[in-house]
Formats: sequence, structure tokens, C-alpha cells
Amino acid sequence: MNQKKSIEYNTLTDQPLVWTALITPLFDSGEIDFVSLRNLVLQQNSADNGILLLGSTGEGLALTAQEHLAIVEYVSAMPLQVPLMVAVGGYNINQQRAWIEKCNQLAINAYLLTSPIYAKPGPKGQTAWFSALLDAAEFPCMLYNVPSRTGGEIAISTLQAVQNHKNCWALKEASGDLNKLLAYRQNCPNVDIYSGEDAMMPYLAAADVKGLVSVCANVWPEATNRYVALALAKKTAGLFPLWHQAISALFQVTSPIAVKVLLAELKTISSANLRLPLCHDEISAQHGLQTINQQIQHWLLSEAAKTSAQDHALGCGTESPHLLEKTNLRDSTS
Repeated sequence: MNQKKSIEYNTLTDQPLVWTALITPLFDSGEIDFVSLRNLVLQQNSADNGILLLGSTGEGLALTAQEHLAIVEYVSAMPLQVPLMVAVGGYNINQQRAWIEKCNQLAINAYLLTSPIYAKPGPKGQTAWFSALLDAAEFPCMLYNVPSRTGGEIAISTLQAVQNHKNCWALKEASGDLNKLLAYRQNCPNVDIYSGEDAMMPYLAAADVKGLVSVCANVWPEATNRYVALALAKKTAGLFPLWHQAISALFQVTSPIAVKVLLAELKTISSANLRLPLCHDEISAQHGLQTINQQIQHWLLSEAAKTSAQDHALGCGTESPHLLEKTNLRDSTS
């Protein structure tokens, strides 16, 4: 978080390495499966991952306003030890401000602000858009650069213009362009940067990213947390080619199709159902997801064994030091 800012957080003090862009589980009928949603949230809580609701992975644009509110109210009422972020996306500024005003009254911790979809505004329009949303928010905001979905990237001049706003905390960078990330880092030093692409994490550690907003963590909460910690600690030797293959498997069709298919096969959620225009029939029956899941679980057990051996080497069962210390939000924003 920006050292210059003073932002009070309502419940939590630790900034996670991983924010999980949570799926929205649905019954075959199309209704929200709140039992599965609760189980997913508790898994993320146990893994110490922050939770992002209603992003593109959560099919936020395919849900109604009533469903948005029901989901956030339900999850924010759970007794969690991890922070909760809510996505704000669309193109109607009055609707987005009204959504923020509703969420300001709930027990959340942050917002994800996406560029307006389809409209493709220029830098001045982007600046006005983000400024209006930042003004409406009562919690820190992570801006989201994802040109593949919005049709345009966030201009560097826009991020420069809003980086000192009291609520502008971070940028989720998902352009897939390392040079673009470095340009944001150079020109907007007051904004924390998170990778928005699981596959890029090992390559971005040297660029001072703070962590990952992850799709893979839906399926592998603990393993993804470990993957990110190792990447940020520059311990990447054991990550290839396994994680490249795993991430490719989950993105073999449009996300979150493969994620939902695997979670349903693992009985973590009741159904792989999605809202149109997404459809799980897109994926081949020979998707290979179970095989890669077994490989990731084996990798995690191997990592746990390494940690246990390190603890033993330190003597008397004392804990080994963490790869990275999490940031204390209150300390870093004071």
C-alpha cells in the first residue's frame, strides 16, 4: 500500500499474497448455490487467500443486481480472517456509483475497479470514470487493466492522474505485456502492482509485484499460495514446467469454464453450470484436468515435506521462517 496514504481498514490488517478471483457456483437450474459458495470461501480462508467477488471469473456481468447484493451480503457476513474485495464493472457510471454506495455499508475491505467495457474511452474519460468511483468508495481500490476484455488499456496518464487519490491503492495488471507493467511501475510509483495472470507470476517477481489475483487458486488454494510465495522469493526452479502446464489446462477454454468443470468433478461444487454466453460444453471430454490436479497435489505434498525437513533441521520442531512476510495494511498506509 502507498506509504503516503492513510486508509482505515474495517476488519483486517494483513495484505495477502494471493487474491482469489472466486467463481460463482450455480445449480443446474441456474440459481446460485450458496452452500458451495460457502465451502469455496472457507477453503480460501484456510489458505490465507484474499477473496475477490463478482469479477469476470465470478461471471459478474451475467448476474443480476439482486444476485450481486445477495452474494456480497452472504460472504461478508461470514466470520473470515482474510480480506474481501468486490468488483465494480460495467459502463453506467450512475449504476456503478450506486453499487459502491451499497457495498460501503457492508463488511468488505476493498474494491476492484474495471475500465468501462465496450465504450473504449480515452485517457480523459478514463480519468473521470476512475475519479468518480474512487470518490464514491470508502475502501481502498485496485484498478484493473485487462484490455483483452474491456477493449482498451488503462492509459499511463490516467493512472498517474489518480495514483495519489486517497483510495487508489493498487493495479491489477493483466495485459500480458511485461513492458506495459514496467511502464506502470516506472511512471506510477505510488500504486502497488499485482499480476492478473497466473502464468506470469514467476516472470514478474523481479518487477516488484506484490502478489497475484488468481484464477487457479479456486481449485488449488494452498498450492497457489505456495507457488506465489516461491515466485516472489525468487525460488522458481521447481515451478517449471508443472505450473505452466497446470495453468494452461485451466485456460484451455475461456475462464472459468475449466475451473468449474474440475471443481464439479472433484465434488467441490454441485454443478459446472455457467451463465450464457459461457457454456461448459466448450471443453473437450479429454480435458486432462484430473491428471494435472493430481500432479499439483503431489507437488504440494512435496513442498510440505521440504518445509517439514527445514523445520526439523532448525531443531526441536521450531517453525521455519516464512518465505515472505505479509504486509500490514495499517502500518503501510500510515
